[in-house]
Amino acid sequence: MGHGHHHQSHGHSHPKVEGKNLVISILLNILITASQVIGGIISGSLSLLSDALHNFSDVLSLIVSYIANVLSKKKASATKTFGYKRAEIIAAFVNSATLIVVAVLLIKEAIERFLNPQEVESNLVIWLSLLGIAANGFSVFLIKKDSDKNMNMKSAYLHLLTDMLASVAVLIGGLLMKFYELYWVDPLLTFIIAVYLIYMGFDLLKDSTRVLMLFTPKNAQLQHIVDTISKVKSVKNVHHVHLWQLNEDQIHLEAHVDFSEDIKLSEFDKILDEIEEEVYHKHGISHINIQPEFGKCDSKHVIVQD
Repeated sequence: MGHGHHHQSHGHSHPKVEGKNLVISILLNILITASQVIGGIISGSLSLLSDALHNFSDVLSLIVSYIANVLSKKKASATKTFGYKRAEIIAAFVNSATLIVVAVLLIKEAIERFLNPQEVESNLVIWLSLLGIAANGFSVFLIKKDSDKNMNMKSAYLHLLTDMLASVAVLIGGLLMKFYELYWVDPLLTFIIAVYLIYMGFDLLKDSTRVLMLFTPKNAQLQHIVDTISKVKSVKNVHHVHLWQLNEDQIHLEAHVDFSEDIKLSEFDKILDEIEEEVYHKHGISHINIQPEFGKCDSKHVIVQD
């Protein structure tokens, strides 16, 4: 039994994310959280306290993102052959999950407060929401350029963006309470903020779960990939296929390939190069592991449950 294995990156990996922006955002969010907790207790504003809770989740998520960012740069070793390439995916999963948990807690509190509205010191709410808008807006500006690079930075960006929007909502609520004494607006805004958090966090949770569960990448067409390999000269059958994402940069393919003739190892190497080029250019797969076979009696189904 032969074994063909080749890894090619084609210079396709994304540039490393700048961790300094994360540190600045962490410090700003610690400042906002402390200010809003104190202000929320003094003013009696649930929406301000909910924003503070969201900010606290931001602090935790940004710290997780920063640690994952640092770990992802570490090299592979004998005990960690893939290095820490999944650290940022795990961070994205944790961050999106906490976002949804925080949102559910906020909805519970909002319903209780809506049924029993309480007077709120609106001036403090207004000033602290302005602080939140300014600090989170600056953090969003810092993180935005990195948010398209990977799920980890996208999760951090979403936390900051939703918190900035939450601060805008709290500001509007503070103004309505100050000038119109509409204190029921406070829990209503909290409810709206929480629903928005669930909406923003769910897609990211779903995407990170797909990667962690080794599901077929969303945009990959497995049968098209099998057809591409099957068209290569001397290939008789492609079966026992596994396709997964290691992280956001790398898609891995593993398959058994039946050959129509008993070829030499040197011939297999040439065919393997051709397969690699075809699946990389047509499907973006950068890491391929092919097990060559000739006349072997095993299952010839594309998907075989191990």
